[in-house]
Order: sequence, then C-alpha cells, then structure tokens
Amino acid sequence: MRELLKREGPISADSAAERLAITAMAVRQHLYAMEADGEATYAAEARPRGRPVKLWRATRAADSHFADSHSSLATDLIVQMKKAFGEEGVDRLLKLRNAELEKTYRAKMDRAPSLRAKLDALARIRSAEGYMADVRRDPETGQWLFVENHCPICSAARLCTGLCREELALFNRVLGKNIRVERVSHILAGAGRCAYRVTET
Repeated sequence: MRELLKREGPISADSAAERLAITAMAVRQHLYAMEADGEATYAAEARPRGRPVKLWRATRAADSHFADSHSSLATDLIVQMKKAFGEEGVDRLLKLRNAELEKTYRAKMDRAPSLRAKLDALARIRSAEGYMADVRRDPETGQWLFVENHCPICSAARLCTGLCREELALFNRVLGKNIRVERVSHILAGAGRCAYRVTET
C-alpha cells in the first residue's frame, strides 16, 4: 500500500483496490491504519455527482519504509572533504555548522527559566532531529542526565569524530556559562545510547 501511494498518489481507495486486486474495504482499513500512524493523508475532491472522493497520498513519515541514501551520501562527502580540505578544513566546516546550529538552538532555549526547562527544550529540538532525546535524573547522584537514545548520523560520526566533539561543545554553549556537560555514555564506544551528565558549577 505504501509503495502504491508513493508511486501513484493521490489515489482513491477504489482505484487502489483495483490495482491491488483486493476489496475497497480492505484498502480503506489499510489507509485508515496508515493515517493513524501519520503515514497517509487525504484530500476530499468534489465530484459532479455523489459525495466527494478521498484522494490518498503518502506523507513524509512513510519515507522511513523506503530506501534512503542520505547515510551513504554523508559518508562519501566526509571522505571527499577530508581529501580536499584535510582534517583542519573539515574541523573548520564543522565549527561553521555548529555556529549556525547554536543560533537555532538559542532561539528556542534562551528564554527557558530554569536548567530543567532548557534541557527539556533541547530534548525537543534533538528529538525533532531524530535523536530520540529525553531528560532524566541520575539515580546515583541526583544530577540531570541528557540522553540521546538514537544517533541518526552514526555512520557519518564513525568517519568523523569531530561531529561528536562539536556536539558536546554545542551543548556546553547553549546550556549556559555556569553549566558543565560531560559525556558519560557513547554509542560509538559501544553503549546503547549517548548520555551527558549536566551539572551547575
């Protein structure tokens, strides 16, 4: 169903049923399930006679089920940048990238009234970027832990450790001068998630 919507959408349930050689009722069940998951949406189109027809299409959320070459593109670009600019050149590019990220993050975080509020805002930003971030208390010390349960740029980070270094520097800058951020768990080191201990100094 996803492939049909991707290739031929917007498409009606009746037309989809005809192409898939199944009943329209079965197609509608699939479509409503996909809609509930955020993977399909429709627009109602008026017809000369009868009720409007729902024309279905796949959303961007359905893209995760299809081939994605971003990872290989990113790693290829890193390899070529190292050849063209050397390690120092790549580091300069990463710092420029992080300067832009810092502006974006600060616009959403600087007005947060407390460290917890800033961490929550950072978690929302990073989750939107695919990191599945959350904020926890360290059960042993009571200090804040900022946790990223997924790394959407893992392949690139393996080739370019500067990405992880600049990420840590970025967190330190956007959380404030009196805040220290320390990485205590790292996916690239074999951990299940990246975790950062956040303390007020």
